[in-house]
Amino acid sequence: MSLNNTPSAERLHIGIFGKRNAGKSSVINALTGQNLAIVSDIKGTTTDPVLKSMELLPLGPVVIIDTPGLDDDADILGELRIQKAYQMLNKTDIAILVIDGTVGMTEEDKKILTRIQDKKIPYIVVLNKADLAVSKVCPGNQSDSDVCKPLDSMTTQIARSCQIAKEHILWVSAQDHSNIQELKELTGKLIPSSDNDRYIVRDLIRPMDLIVLVVPIDSAAPKGRLILPQQQTIRDILESGAVSIVVRETELADTLKKLGRDPDLVITDSQAFKQVSAIVPEHVPLTSFSILFARYKGNLKTVVHGAYTLDKLKKGDKILISEGCTHHRQCGDIGTVKLPNLIRRYTGKDFEFEFTSGTEFPLNLSEYQLIIHCGGCMLNEREMKYRLKCAEDAHIPMTNYGTAIAYMNGILNRSISIFRDTLDLKEIQIL
Repeated sequence: MSLNNTPSAERLHIGIFGKRNAGKSSVINALTGQNLAIVSDIKGTTTDPVLKSMELLPLGPVVIIDTPGLDDDADILGELRIQKAYQMLNKTDIAILVIDGTVGMTEEDKKILTRIQDKKIPYIVVLNKADLAVSKVCPGNQSDSDVCKPLDSMTTQIARSCQIAKEHILWVSAQDHSNIQELKELTGKLIPSSDNDRYIVRDLIRPMDLIVLVVPIDSAAPKGRLILPQQQTIRDILESGAVSIVVRETELADTLKKLGRDPDLVITDSQAFKQVSAIVPEHVPLTSFSILFARYKGNLKTVVHGAYTLDKLKKGDKILISEGCTHHRQCGDIGTVKLPNLIRRYTGKDFEFEFTSGTEFPLNLSEYQLIIHCGGCMLNEREMKYRLKCAEDAHIPMTNYGTAIAYMNGILNRSISIFRDTLDLKEIQIL
């Protein structure tokens, strides 16, 4: 990812859902003006969710999510496809339910709509194949008013039976592109209002402040690039007019000596927290990328409280360590190797660890005593909130990598003290 691209987590996620052969892929191709999805008369052509990042006018940067048919439950494989498709609801900002207009809304369609409504996702019901529906109900030469009457009648019937506003329902034809522009405009009206005051670090610093970023380069670091949270933080610092200096932990001490003055803030990768804390003077503010992103995602209080659970765990307890991305795990991986080892050393106990990555997140969390999540840079706000809500509903404490590491190294208080004036931390006992 380059600094010029909008990260996937910051894009509007539009999910396309429906039964097999409702025309979901055709609607996507018409909506985007590209042949993004394979179209076939064979049921179940789309077998797995497909996510495509793109610019879509007038909506801007989006992620289009094409999903398998949600009526494919004939065998175990079909059931797995349905489960994968429904998982996509957790990251969907706007849902488009595509229905075969020549058939009308079925009970399966209603079940899908109910799932969308239960998650409080803004949605549009798209009745596709309007051209075929017109030919079916109005054969021969008909006036425009005569053509519209049966379609309007079906719209009214669906609105009444599902108790939804007619404004949520739109007839389209992916074949001749009828009402496709209207679909884009209606989607635009449903875009959730964004919080323009939500920054990674910009509100904590001033123009010409000196910010030092500590970035370890080890076997687990990606070759030739910085990881996404580091890129985004640097961009936010640039936007504020401050000055950023990026350095490895091995050169940090010499760098601080050569600066000629104290930096205004030091931000470190979580795995170097202990070493960096020992080098950076106590009066210099210090935090981590992971903690910054916990605040950015709106869950700092939750993950700080969750860190205290580390002192309450019993031998043999089960801990879930979950990552939002699907990078290749290496021998020195922080999630599967370094973090479990640190927890064992800190507690003096052995635990059962379970690991998930990407879109995988257990539906049943009751078997865990603690969840430790990554910073969530690859997850959009809706999916991160979904995971937090799952943990809350199951009464399972949840923390993240940076917060847990800071807590176990005895520097959590220091690492969140910079948020005193920008976040209400009265409920957090260590302050």
